[in-house]
Amino acid sequence: MHDSLTLVVILLTTAVCAVVVFRRLHLPPILAYLGAGVLAGPGGFGWVGDTAGMQHLAEFGIVFLLFSLGLEFSIPRLLALRRVVFGAGPLQVLLTALPIIGLLWWLAPTPAVALIGGAAFALSSTAMVIRDLITRGAVNTGYGRAATGVLLFQDLAAVIMLVLLPVLADPGAGNPLATAAATLGKAVVLFAGIYVIGKWVLPRALEETGRARSDEVFVMTALLLALLAAWVTHALGLSMALGAFLAGMMLGESHFRHQIEADIRPFRDLLLGLFFMGVGMLVSPALFLDYWPWILVGASLLLVLKMAVVTGVLRLLGERRETALRSGILLAQGGEFGFVLVALAVTHGLVSNEQAGVLVSITVLTMAVTPALLEHSGGLTRRLLRQWEQEPDTPAVDEATTGHVLLCGYGRVGQNLMRYLHRFHHQAVAIDTDLVRIQEASQAGEHILYGDATRKEILERAGIHRASLLVVTFDDPRQAERILHTAHQLCPDLRVLVRTRDDAHLDELLAAGAAEVVPEVLEASLMLVAHALMMLETPFGKVLAMLRQSRRERYKLLRGYYHGESLPTADRAGNPYRLLHAVTVHGQAAAIGKRLGDLELAGGKVEVQSLRREDRTLPHPDGDTVLLDGDILILYGALEAVEAAEEQLLGG
Repeated sequence: MHDSLTLVVILLTTAVCAVVVFRRLHLPPILAYLGAGVLAGPGGFGWVGDTAGMQHLAEFGIVFLLFSLGLEFSIPRLLALRRVVFGAGPLQVLLTALPIIGLLWWLAPTPAVALIGGAAFALSSTAMVIRDLITRGAVNTGYGRAATGVLLFQDLAAVIMLVLLPVLADPGAGNPLATAAATLGKAVVLFAGIYVIGKWVLPRALEETGRARSDEVFVMTALLLALLAAWVTHALGLSMALGAFLAGMMLGESHFRHQIEADIRPFRDLLLGLFFMGVGMLVSPALFLDYWPWILVGASLLLVLKMAVVTGVLRLLGERRETALRSGILLAQGGEFGFVLVALAVTHGLVSNEQAGVLVSITVLTMAVTPALLEHSGGLTRRLLRQWEQEPDTPAVDEATTGHVLLCGYGRVGQNLMRYLHRFHHQAVAIDTDLVRIQEASQAGEHILYGDATRKEILERAGIHRASLLVVTFDDPRQAERILHTAHQLCPDLRVLVRTRDDAHLDELLAAGAAEVVPEVLEASLMLVAHALMMLETPFGKVLAMLRQSRRERYKLLRGYYHGESLPTADRAGNPYRLLHAVTVHGQAAAIGKRLGDLELAGGKVEVQSLRREDRTLPHPDGDTVLLDGDILILYGALEAVEAAEEQLLGG
């Protein structure tokens, strides 16, 4: 008992530490569990010598994984994406699996290893890809729908593979094709039975459970349903995972779906963590050292093969080049169901631990690079398309076009600006790098060019020498600075209007030559202030004068704010945020009796927005102001500079 408790504590400690480290590295928790398993297994520190017992326990993780998948596996969603699901899906699985099976059959000692490897490598990571699409809000984009459709078929194929796995494990059961057909027949009959039960019996049973108004009873009912369905299919000689999947799919159509999913998630995540740790125990560091050239080559070939197959299949179905290629990049990795297949193959004696270790190592390596592929899939897609294709044949601006507005970026802001320019009879030309957007806008009659607006030749092709105004419509301060530099090299007198999100880069952009900078957040605040004042019956003339003065002073009154506890130290590009911070000068503070102009706070990097003295507030005090005991200074600047200025004021 004591040894078992010690083992559990060691495993949980290893898993928790691994997940925390991998989260900091922006890597998925699956890899953390696999790494923890490698450390704890026979090939690592040897804390777990016999992995068979843990594998049996971890099978329940597969049951709950398939049950959760069934809850998400909506039949209406399947039908909505049927062209991709039943068109691209089967082709992708076959065209990926067959060459891998052929290669492994030539290399592997048994056909079973080739079949298991081909089936496992044909599947991608649903968890990683779908989570990334949801995070980016890209589920309903062209490439998001295409990737989701292929993943739906892969999940369905994984269930069929799990059903047929016992047929491979029992070669003495007669004709394999007949056995497989009988197994699938039993699965269809089981599907019909569970459909009837799930449609009319289970919802009523759950309603009765819900009337008990007991969370414990509802949780136990959800667990019972998943395990009971798994027990029924196991008793019929089928995979436990199949029963759990079918039960989840039937309940996924009911209004209990979200509550059940929330209730079983802790059990599923814990058992799945144990399962992936068990898979990691199949990998030995010594094995990786022995086979690392094969593992690296295998992972590279798998990434290239799956990207090419997915891209080609989607192009065959008529998807756009960018959609097909980006979907191929998203689905290039191996997936968690590959681990499930390999682990069950080891349990059934189809694959040795050494062979499983190589297969798992290849999959892990592809999944390790997946976060980077997901993050840069858009840029990588555009880069590859520029190399493989000619740029869109968009004519350059002709000599007759003069006085037009040049828009750098044709996203939502650029398109809105274009509409209003047309309404007021101004000509406009846009530059963008999104091929799909260019094709659609060109068909609608818009004048839009393909290219990078930081390049001289692209700006010249857009007629910058004859333009009356250049507008940077996207929120990327670094790109905007490069455009400003290039534009002023070509046309020093051209006015440039730049859009930014906030005031973090306002001074730098103005210094780079922007005629005006429009910070979205500050403009939204200004509009809110104006509406509030007008609703308070402030004369319109005074409101208009306030707006003009605020913009003339470069939003001086609006710049900076008190961040509170959730203080972000830097933006997405790593540039420091600027904030307001109040410092009280009292007691033995070093700044008392000194002029503000003599202090040069933080080397001039901090601005004094206002000075509070007794009941008076002095906005933007000048350098001759002498600080007195009790003065409160409102400082504005980057966090580190403000902290240095506070130390200078108080400590000298």
